[in-house]
Amino acid sequence: MEKIPVQKIAGVLKGLVMMTLACNLIALFLVPGLVLTKGLGDLPAPYENLLELPLRVLAVWALSWKWVWQAGIYEMVLTLFLLFSGCCTAVILWQARRVLQTILRGEPFAPSNAVSLRRAAGFCFLIAGAALARVIFSVCYYRSPLPLATYNALFVPMFAMGGLLCLVMSALFRQAAELKAENDLTI
Repeated sequence: MEKIPVQKIAGVLKGLVMMTLACNLIALFLVPGLVLTKGLGDLPAPYENLLELPLRVLAVWALSWKWVWQAGIYEMVLTLFLLFSGCCTAVILWQARRVLQTILRGEPFAPSNAVSLRRAAGFCFLIAGAALARVIFSVCYYRSPLPLATYNALFVPMFAMGGLLCLVMSALFRQAAELKAENDLTI
């Protein structure tokens, strides 16, 4: 059976979602190292020369999981925020993958799509809440309103709108699944 254009697009999207999910999971491993090495001069003194060889770079990344919790409050909060947001993003991508699989099977109005979109909405709201908490923390930490003008402050409305959009799509998919089930019964 030949795929319709929507299924071809869904196949491409599924590939892109899976690549993004893989990159997201790799980035989660790198978060503490990236937080600690934002200037590459912030490493603890005895370990400054570890960046000479690639194998030693991997050691820095592995050890950074320990060092980041000793660095300072701001680094800990940033690491926790990035790890939490990265995990939520992985769940959102996984739910997108599930929706695309039903489209590829030719069942776009499956009830499971409404559930997946509702889950994705919940995780969007969690990211928005975490971003809001981080903005409030940054305003208090720096005692300045400048964190309100950062990308992190933009995450709050962006992910809140994403969550609302997923909720609307979830309701539409649920209603479409109900109509399809009703249609299938009337022959």
